[in-house]
Order: sequence, then C-alpha cells, then structure tokens
Amino acid sequence: MADNDSTLVIGAGELGLAVIQSLAATKTSSSSLTALLRPSQNPNRQQLLSQLESLDVRVVYGDVAADSAEAVSSLLRGYATVISCIGFSAGRGTQIKIARAALTAGVPRYIPWQFGVDYDVIGRGSPQDLFDEQLDVRDLLRGQTQTLWKIVSTGMFTSFLFEKEFGVVDLEEGVCRALGSWDTAVTVTRPEDIGRLTAMVVQEKWESSGVVYTAGDTITYRALADAVEKALGKEISRDVWTVEKLKEELRDEPENGMKKYRAVFALGNGVSWPIEGSYNHRRGIPMEDVESWLQGHLPGSTRDT
Repeated sequence: MADNDSTLVIGAGELGLAVIQSLAATKTSSSSLTALLRPSQNPNRQQLLSQLESLDVRVVYGDVAADSAEAVSSLLRGYATVISCIGFSAGRGTQIKIARAALTAGVPRYIPWQFGVDYDVIGRGSPQDLFDEQLDVRDLLRGQTQTLWKIVSTGMFTSFLFEKEFGVVDLEEGVCRALGSWDTAVTVTRPEDIGRLTAMVVQEKWESSGVVYTAGDTITYRALADAVEKALGKEISRDVWTVEKLKEELRDEPENGMKKYRAVFALGNGVSWPIEGSYNHRRGIPMEDVESWLQGHLPGSTRDT
C-alpha cells in the first residue's frame, strides 16, 4: 500500500535535482521525498548528498540501468508517485524497463522520462532511433489503467540550444545555424522551469492520464539568430543546415548521436508547439525565454555559467 504523500525521484542530475528542489520547497510535514541514486564512489557525490540532506530528502541506492527488472520494481514499490529523471545516457532499454517496473510495483502515479519532444508526432523510424523506445513506453502506459501517468513534454533544454557541440549557436564565434530552414521552429524550456512545473503537476489531483506541454519559448531559427545578434550587439554569421545535408552526414556516421538529434530537429515535426497552449501559459506562470537566457549567460553576466 503506497503512502499517499510519498514521492520518489529517480536520478539527481541537472533535471532531477531541479525537480527535487521544487518538490522540497513545497513539501509538507506529512509528506516524504526520496531520491534514487546509483551507487558511486565519486568524491563529488558528498556535495550532492549534503544538498539532499539539507532539503530533507531521503536517499536510496540502486542502478536502474544495470539491475534486473525485479530489483528495480522492488525499489519503486510503496511510493505514491514516481518520477523518472534518468535520460537516454542510461542506455537502450532502460526507459521501458523502468516503466514496466513501475507497473509491476503497482505505483499509483508515474511520470516517465519523456521530458523532450512530442514523440507521438515524430513517430517511429525517425533519424534518432532512441525515440522509438519512448513510443514503446507510451504504448505500455496507454495499454493499462492501473497506474495513472503524466508525460511532461518540454521541448529541448534551453541550454542545449547553445551547446557548442550541438552546432546551432556558437556564442564565442558569433555563429548561428538553422536546422532545416530559418522558418523551422523549436520549443525550449530550461531545467529549472521544468522542475517547477513538474512539481506543480505532482501536487495536482490526477483524475486522468495524459500529456502536459510546457514552453519557455517557441522560436524559429531566424528569430533565434536575431536574438543572438541583439544580445551580442553585433552581426553574426548565419548558415543553414538543410535536412538533406544533415541526413547525408548521418548516413556517413550512422551512430553519431548528435547528428541524429540535428536531423530530427531539422525535420521540424513534433519539436515545437504554440506557447499559448502550454501548461505554464494557461496558468500565467512566468518562464525564461531565449532572450532572457541569453542576457543571463553571456560572458560577464552575473549568471554566466
């Protein structure tokens, strides 16, 4: 029997910690919050453990990627709400394993790792083959009625748009590249805002399952380039990486994960949605858009990281 006020967050990386912090900020004396971490001898782990302790977050250990499905199920059993913040880096098969474990454990409410694009719209067989497993998870959850579930679709993490390795924006070099075309759009939300909104979803009364859409910003690559120019105060170099070019590059390196992502986002399907229909917009919740993110992360700003 699950404690109605118990929540387990799987993982405490960038997103997991943001979710934990938001949940801890609104936790009541009768509720409990637990983080499931992978065993680690990393000396930096102590800082995280101290932070979780200060938030009154209990810690349990297990490896959802390496452990058996039965072992993972036992780790999840007894919690009223389970939130998976373990992403694709955990390896193939992990997402469906955790979802099955949640159902086997009889978890009343489950939020899977689907913090990203609209996999239903993208469909199977996309350039990023990891996305097919996300559809397997959705099929599994939709095929049962025992566990209520919420999928939080956030678009791309805002910071990822500016990762030099991703190749879209290079702030140091003053370059912006459009994926697909300048009119292709992308929805982005920063992890801190995802954490806040996910905590709000958890605190609501769930009467049904479904998909929740967030949007810190929905922006075309043309508008993105304009925002970068405004933030830098100078003209930047602009280039278009067409769908054909990106697919050709992927054929040359079929296992290159970054090239898989570029090709998916260039196609433009399921990677953006109107801000007006988002969870945050309907509730009047202020979010950080791309322009605000740039102001806070340019060299010399107080929030520069």
